[in-house]
Amino acid sequence: MISVPELRDHFREAFGAEPRIFSAPGRVNLIGEHTDYNDGFVLPMALDRRTYVAVAPRADQQVVCRSEWYARDVTFTIGADLKPEADGANHVRGIAATLARDGVHLTGADMLIASDVPIGAGLSSSAALEVAVGYALLRLARQPFELVALARAAQRAEHEFAGTRCGLMDQLTACFGRAGHALAIDCRSLEYKEVPLRLGDATLLISNTLVKHDLATGEYNTRRAECEEGVRFFQSLRPGVRALRDVTPDDLNAAADRLPPVVLRRCRHVVTENVRTRKATTALERGELQDVGRLMRASHASLRDDFDVSSPELDLLADVANSCEGVFGSRMTGGGFGGCTVTLLRRTQVEAVVATLAQEYERATGLTLEVYACEAGPGVREDA
Repeated sequence: MISVPELRDHFREAFGAEPRIFSAPGRVNLIGEHTDYNDGFVLPMALDRRTYVAVAPRADQQVVCRSEWYARDVTFTIGADLKPEADGANHVRGIAATLARDGVHLTGADMLIASDVPIGAGLSSSAALEVAVGYALLRLARQPFELVALARAAQRAEHEFAGTRCGLMDQLTACFGRAGHALAIDCRSLEYKEVPLRLGDATLLISNTLVKHDLATGEYNTRRAECEEGVRFFQSLRPGVRALRDVTPDDLNAAADRLPPVVLRRCRHVVTENVRTRKATTALERGELQDVGRLMRASHASLRDDFDVSSPELDLLADVANSCEGVFGSRMTGGGFGGCTVTLLRRTQVEAVVATLAQEYERATGLTLEVYACEAGPGVREDA
């Protein structure tokens, strides 16, 4: 984990000033994948792994940003006319630009970024960065703001500067996460409720395939376009349909022979995933972990077979975990094509399950599996 005092010392050495430090969490989605941009339902939780931004004000409008991610310091002038660049810092540049376009008067800043959220693992490292940087710039400039507005600005930064047409789940979770709780989010109304993690003698485990996904390569945007094709079809049958959220399983069954096969499968995943997510939320609230696990397994199968966003590595980890004693359910989490699985299991079986996963994964891939203990952490904040 990142040491805040150490980050503070590094900032003083780099910039010769006393910083303020802000952070936002990564997230793991328990269930409800690829439903957010379809106005559906999701059940994520913020992680105790965070992205930290140490900042101090400048007298000009420049941002000077340093991070181990960047080959050299990145410098840009805050303004609505900012464009993406090839220096790796587009998430930082993007959130500064979208806030400026919203009419927020920001001041320049020296900035040092550090993170223990794995990059490219489907744990929302980009949203953690965008929200942490945006929050830091807003607080530094003493600008009033609402967290939903910050989340929307971070989402637009992802769309316009990273090229990924994501939904709002990741940014909302980075803003509103609460320790010990998941968030049940309605992605149409943006209403959410905090769901206590009534896990009893169970816990959650994240397994990283170490296969990094790059959602901007096109597959994510292709899935979104296929969902939109499905929406247009159902709108021709019923004008009240605004998104796949409005399509019922009965609607889907009645129209199955009139949809292109690929579009049918994409729609079927979203429609059934919304049902699973609402059921899983109720089961989690009641502490009915067998039901939560069963729904997680069904979610993975749907993501693999209908939405085509799993990978051989993700399937291997989910299949091995689901065969282990003490496991309620395991599934891929995040956008897919690589990244992580999340597993709900009994605490007494963690050591045995981790050993089995590591052995089978190395045997099949030659890679050393990374496994993270998974606790629910708080949303964006200023760190003392």
